[in-house]
Parts: sequence; structure tokens; C-alpha cells
Amino acid sequence: MATTLHIHSLSKTFPGQVALNDVALDIEEGEVHALVGQNGSGKSTLIKILAGFHQPDANFVVTMRGHDFAMGSAVAAHEAGIRFVHQDLGLVEAVSTVENLALGFGYDTGFGKRINWAAETKRAKQALLDLGFDINVRAPVATLGAAARTGVAIARALQDTKEGISILVLDEPTASLPGADVDTLFEAVRRLTKRGISVIFVSHHLEEVFDITDRVTVLRDGKVVGTKATKDLNMDSLIEMIVGRGVTSIAANRTVDSSLAPRLQVQGLVGAGINGVSFSVQPGEVLGVVGLTGSGRDTMVGTLAGALTRQGDVLIDGAELKGGDPRESLTKGLSFVPVDRLRNGILALMSVRSNITISDVERNAHGMRLSHKEEKAEAAEWVKKLSVVTAGTEVPISTLSGGNQQKIMMARSFRLNPKVLLLDEPTQGVDIGAKEEIHAFVDQAAADGTSVVVCSTDTSELARLCDRVVVMYRGQITNTLTRASGLSAEKIDQLLLAGSSMATAS
Repeated sequence: MATTLHIHSLSKTFPGQVALNDVALDIEEGEVHALVGQNGSGKSTLIKILAGFHQPDANFVVTMRGHDFAMGSAVAAHEAGIRFVHQDLGLVEAVSTVENLALGFGYDTGFGKRINWAAETKRAKQALLDLGFDINVRAPVATLGAAARTGVAIARALQDTKEGISILVLDEPTASLPGADVDTLFEAVRRLTKRGISVIFVSHHLEEVFDITDRVTVLRDGKVVGTKATKDLNMDSLIEMIVGRGVTSIAANRTVDSSLAPRLQVQGLVGAGINGVSFSVQPGEVLGVVGLTGSGRDTMVGTLAGALTRQGDVLIDGAELKGGDPRESLTKGLSFVPVDRLRNGILALMSVRSNITISDVERNAHGMRLSHKEEKAEAAEWVKKLSVVTAGTEVPISTLSGGNQQKIMMARSFRLNPKVLLLDEPTQGVDIGAKEEIHAFVDQAAADGTSVVVCSTDTSELARLCDRVVVMYRGQITNTLTRASGLSAEKIDQLLLAGSSMATAS
């Protein structure tokens, strides 16, 4: 197989930081090549150099199809046929696909310089069909599904095919896509590789790496750890390459004492998208809740925590919780981490310290006076315990990476020693290192006797963490999987896609 892009001895130094150190990378023609690593590993810097946003240090060797290539030049990248689709897509959602494809490229104009809308519509329609998307290209992009919007961004990047497209860089393309849309996008990627286009696939979702890629390059601390054929890796070996250590799952060996009274009892729960759900969770048990958007999975945490109105009974150690009263839930031992940390979690302008201690300020108060010294000491203890990367406890939490912000949200709940911990997409948008650390926190909470409920669309995460997983469909629990019945991501996916058509597995 011919080599499209060859990189050797590529480095990038910022003041006080070596972002890339002697990186070597080969991209073969028509392959999907994964670029993975934790936040700060160098992935983004490498992509930005490839795009011409950053200039590399001297003495590198880079060729495209055997010819010298001016790495660090946006013009050279475009002329060489390298195209980029970033996580935010960069679409104007108020206008149509036709108009989005014309941005930066112009319209087909005829007599009198009037736009030939018929020709533009036909061209846009064909560009999306070539990727496997049959959509209304005259409708506003905002009305399209998530996968179709990603398809529009890809079509826009690839539309100047007369220039000769060599490489498409997909930077976290599936970050906000549900499973079915991911499959649609991957089919579009496979269509591209059949045309000889190489794809660099950047993602934190490792199960997708195994689904779509041919080879994987792992970066850690600015260096290439290794490049291997995907078929020669498994999940544990890939995670070990990324984080530099082995991964052990406590959940696989955890024993839940079924003789104990349930810690959390839910009876006849009715709320937004939830229709008469009942379940219980033992002390030290981790229960997973999975379901498609609108199944009730996405509103479960808010409903149980009191953030959303409900009917039915929710009890902790036999004591009933009022609906619509998050404060009472906290006082009775229930703590939760919401899905949208930017909107409902972090206090962006406040310090790391304040974001941790705000869940119980009185702990560090003496009479009417708050001890900032004690707050700082406690916050520093949690920062150390959770390996939070921060310049200190007094910096704004907004200066932290997403994964470290999420750790702070976990610290805010863990410091309460809750009887019940509710987690809604606990590792969404965090890198694999932070993900494993958060999983370890959940394991420890269960080991300490906390009942944990994890609502997640990441079936690999549920298989890793949970003792039991319930599948929701149209507001009801339709299936249950336990470790005794062979709990795995594949079985969860099967039941999830089957919906209510399958009998309960137990």
C-alpha cells in the first residue's frame, strides 16, 4: 500500500513546554488511521501543525506522496488535498445545505450573474448522496439529524474534488452522535476510503477505534508510544498504551450482599419520559441505566434527584424523598452529577476550591464565619486525591480541561459521603485517562457502600462499571442484564437496539 503522508522527526516547542517530541507517523493510502491519547498528549498540536495553524520546530522531514511538503502551511495543506472536519463542524445552521456548501467556494452563476439554484441544489444533493445521506438539501441545517449535519461538514470539506483530496482529518466527529448516527457516519467514511482517500480519525471513544480504523497511533506526553494494526490490539492493551499502566476492573470481582435491605427504592416512578418505573439498588451496587434518547434514560437522574417533577415513590433507607426538592435529596444522602457540567454543574467564574466546597459550605464554617483556610486545605486534598491537573485551588474552574472539571464535579459529590450517588453521562467529553480515573472513583464509592446509579449512552462504560444494567424503552424498563447473565457491551447494544421486542434477559 502506498504511503500518502510521511512524517519524521517532527517536534513543536512552546515557551516552557515541549508539545511534540520527535514524532514519526505514516498514513497509508485509503486507510482509516486513529490518532489517540489523553488530553495534552499532543494530538491537537499535531493536527494544528498539519492544518498550518502552528509552525513546527526545524529539522523535520515530511513528504506527501513522496514529494517534499511544507508542514505548517495552510496553503500547502490545501494544495496537497488535506481537509479537516472539526468537532464543532463550523456550519451555519440557519441556512440550507446548499448555502453551507457554497461558503468559501461560491455559487454557480449563469447569465446576469444570477445564482443557478437548480444546479447548486443538484450538486449539493449528489455530494451528500455520495456519502450515503439522502436529505433535503434546501432545508435549514438546524432541522437535520446529528449524523446528517456531520455529513454536510464532510461534503463541504471534500467538494473541491478537482483539487485531488488525499486526506480527511476527522477531529472528534462522533462526540455528540448517538449510536445509530455513528453507524451512518462510519458508512460514509468507508465510502471515502474506497475512493483512495485516507482518513485520520481522532477520538476518545475507543470502541469506535476498533469499529472503523485499520491502524492506531498512540501519543503520550508529546511522543509516539507506538503504531499498531487495530486487529492486533484489544481494549485493555490500547488503554495501557494510552495511560501507561494496566487497567483493572473492580466491578468484575465485586460481590453485592443481596441480604441487605435496598438502599434506594423506586416505585411507580412517573415523570418526563418515564412511565411507571420501579427498581431498587443495594448498598455497594452499581446499577446502569441505558436507553435511546427519549426512552427515559436521559431524564432519570434529574427526576430521581428532584430537579424534575415526578409522581411515585423514591426512598433512601426507607425514608421517602419529596419530588421537586433537590435540597431535601441532598440532606437525606442523595448526591448527583448532571450531564451538562457547563450549564448545570460548574460555576465557571468561581475557583476550583469554591466549586468543590459549595455542596456543603457549613462544614468549614465556625459560627457565622467561613474558614477559607480549611476550605483550601480540603480542596487541595481532593485535588491530590483525584489527580486533578490545575495551577492551584484558587484558579477559576473554567481554566481546567473538561476531564479535570468533571473530576471536580465528582469531588463535590464524593465529599458528602452520599448514601446514593447518581451519575448522568459521567465521562462524556473526557479523555481516556480521566475516564479511567473517574471509573476508579465509582468503584471506590461502591466499595465504601454507596449505591450508585449510572445513566450512560456508553455501553462499554456500563459493562466496565456496573453489576446490573436496565434497558429503557418508551419510558419503561424492558430488559435487565446482570453479571451472572453475561453482562457485556455487545449484549447491552443488542437489547438497546431491539427495544421492547425482546424478552427480558436475566
